[in-house]
Amino acid sequence: MKKVFLLGLDEIAVLAEEITKNFTNGVIILRGDLAAGKTTLVKKTVKFLGVEEEVTSPTFSLQHRYGDRVFHYDMYNHGLEHFISLGMLEELEKDGLHFVEWGDDELVKILNSASIETITIDIKKISDNKREYEVCTH
Repeated sequence: MKKVFLLGLDEIAVLAEEITKNFTNGVIILRGDLAAGKTTLVKKTVKFLGVEEEVTSPTFSLQHRYGDRVFHYDMYNHGLEHFISLGMLEELEKDGLHFVEWGDDELVKILNSASIETITIDIKKISDNKREYEVCTH
C-alpha cells in the first residue's frame, strides 16, 4: 500500500499521527537526500508520542533510544554490512518503533524475510518549507 503526503514543515504532525495510528511495532525506513527532513520527521513523531527527550541524528553513535519504545538508527556512515556485523538486526526485533535513516531495499528484503513489519518513507524536498512523503507498507 502506498500513500503520498505533501506537507509543510509545520504540518508534519499529520504524518506522525498517521504513522503511529496504523503502525505501532516495526521498522520505519527513512530515505531522502541530505537535509530532506528524516530526523525532523523522527522528532515530530517522538513528540507526538509524548516523549519529551531531545531527538538528534544518531549519525556517529549508530543508535539512539527515546522512551521505552522508540529507537533511531542512522546507516549513512556505516552501511548495511557494518550494521549487520554489529548485531544491530537483533535490535530491530525489539518491541517498539525503529526509525532507520538511510536504509535501503536490501534491508527491506532482510526485514521481510524475518517477518518484521516494515514501512518505507521516501522524502523529497519540494521547497524550503514543503516535503513530499511517499509512505509504502511492505
